[in-house]
Amino acid sequence: EALVTFLARRLTAAGLEVDVWEPRPHRPNIVATLPGYGRAAKTGPGTARDGVSDRASVDQAPADQAPSLMLVGHLDVVGAPPELFTPQIRDGRLYGRGSNDMKAGLAAAVVAAERLAAEARAAGGRSPLRGDLLVAGCADEEWESFGAEAVVTRYRPAAAILPERTDFDVTVEHGGFTWFELESQGVEAAGAEPEKGVDAIALLGPLLAGIASLDRELDGRPHASYGRGSIHAATIAGGTQLPAYPSSCRLGIERCLIAGESVAQSRAEIETLLAAARAADGRFAASNRLVVGREPVTLSRDDPVVLALVAAAAAELGHPPRVRGDIGWADSGIFAAAGIPCAQFGPIGDGEHTAGEWVDVASVKLVARALEAAARRYCA
Repeated sequence: EALVTFLARRLTAAGLEVDVWEPRPHRPNIVATLPGYGRAAKTGPGTARDGVSDRASVDQAPADQAPSLMLVGHLDVVGAPPELFTPQIRDGRLYGRGSNDMKAGLAAAVVAAERLAAEARAAGGRSPLRGDLLVAGCADEEWESFGAEAVVTRYRPAAAILPERTDFDVTVEHGGFTWFELESQGVEAAGAEPEKGVDAIALLGPLLAGIASLDRELDGRPHASYGRGSIHAATIAGGTQLPAYPSSCRLGIERCLIAGESVAQSRAEIETLLAAARAADGRFAASNRLVVGREPVTLSRDDPVVLALVAAAAAELGHPPRVRGDIGWADSGIFAAAGIPCAQFGPIGDGEHTAGEWVDVASVKLVARALEAAARRYCA
């Protein structure tokens, strides 16, 4: 909430139209709009599907209009001890939780929009862009991405750029994933009474072995350029004391997906593993819940937003950027599922989700310039 308040004040002061709302209590989103000079209708909440920010309307837009572009980032970070939230700059690097995942990219997007807004003010309010430029900050990317889902429901830009860390590469495809939570059922009893107890932990043995076997099988299948499909047991918890049979055991499973795989496929795989565990021991019983499922994403390298971003990045870098895929999922998948092409281009860094997370400060400045240039090309 504090970050959204800060961004709202800063972007309002820059002259953008700011919209703040809460998809869930105390978890706000923010979208700020720099209206293009070719805008025919307001593209804020409630009217997004009727204005030029509606992707469905782009093909019918008058000749003096151009597609809208959203620079989008997530506001949240993974948890950390308080000391990691004190930023430090050493040797040209900014260290701290969220420095590259993804406060740096979000800052670059804000600076790019501010520069274009300043140019609009100097021109008497006329934007240098024909199409709208939007800057969005989304809640909850690190878990369910409900913030991004709320953004694509409320706004419909023609395309988006996500400045997650990419080390100056342009990312046009990425993997998906599924998270499952299983709970096996046993019968609690004293450890000295095996005729009464049913071991909920041990009953998961065939299923755990099946996970390992499936992962070996996945490794033998064709890999994507950015990695392979995989499955692993991520968390496990069961039992309350040593001298007792455990009445239940919870198992968390992650299935990482690549192009050609799907959420439905992973669900079928888990059901097959459960069936094998039941066949191995008739006492086995377990519930199965899909926590989150996200499909892999592939964006054409010839999509207009990719071409604009590659050209802008090349101008700043002095050479064409590498165009690639990445195994990690991102909010760009939410935009792709909504029919909004979203490419990634971000700064140099490392150590996401660790105590050593950092981002190269000079690279953030270059990304800001590249985002500004990409907006000029795409919204021209």
